[in-house]
Amino acid sequence: MAFSNLTSKAVLLYDEWIKDADPRLEGWPLMSSPFPTTFIIGTYIYFVTSLGPKLMENKKPFELRQIMAFYNFSVVALSLYMTYEFLMSGWATGYSFRCDIVDYSRSPTALRMVRTCWLYYFSKFIELLDTIFFVLRKKNNQVTFLHVFHHSIMPWTWWFGVKFAAGGLGTFHALLNCIVHVVMYTYYGICSLGPAYHKYLWWKKYMTTIQLVQFIMITVHIGQIYIMDDCPYQYPIFMFIIWLYGSMFLVLFLHFWYHAYTKGQRLPKMARNGISKDQ
Repeated sequence: MAFSNLTSKAVLLYDEWIKDADPRLEGWPLMSSPFPTTFIIGTYIYFVTSLGPKLMENKKPFELRQIMAFYNFSVVALSLYMTYEFLMSGWATGYSFRCDIVDYSRSPTALRMVRTCWLYYFSKFIELLDTIFFVLRKKNNQVTFLHVFHHSIMPWTWWFGVKFAAGGLGTFHALLNCIVHVVMYTYYGICSLGPAYHKYLWWKKYMTTIQLVQFIMITVHIGQIYIMDDCPYQYPIFMFIIWLYGSMFLVLFLHFWYHAYTKGQRLPKMARNGISKDQ
């Protein structure tokens, strides 16, 4: 009886909460509720941490160079497109980089931002292939907690971001992430072409620096909301989540930087997000 009452209260609370969702997303794929996203992420975690390694245990690793090259350069193209769309939806056409609130109108620019936010959210499912490729190639040492956590938390938190606040200052980190992914997946793509192309990867040592700069910019930008006198951003809780996420990964990557460059140790695989010599 107690469990039934608790369930009923949870359902009522969810129904009340979902009423505030953005009506412009009515009927969009995966936007009906957070449960499809949660199911996909749960299935992903189970496959890459348990089922996949067991299935591959007695099999030879797959040779996926051509598939991975196509995948990596496709993500580069998609990231370039999303960068352009984020810029044209606000970041280069009117946003102040300070208190930019969500435009809930149905103007062409506002709807363009909604579409871009949804595409960015969906791209996080595509990027789950990073880990699946590791498993199929038996690179299980690269399936770290940080890697899986990062790939899991992004689509889940972004479902709420798209559903309630598709636009405004909460999308700055997505713009930066798209720009960084152009660089990162270009690197992965060249890696996947084989050793003959590795001579073009002289800029590998700057990869961690680029990621650190990304997290610093995210943390500083989103931290402005705590010092602005009156910013009527509609969902301050999202600002705290983004700040927490940026700060957490900034600390983690600074830790990696310290061990890789200050102490002279080899850069941990999870900091490289799966980069390896034989990729």
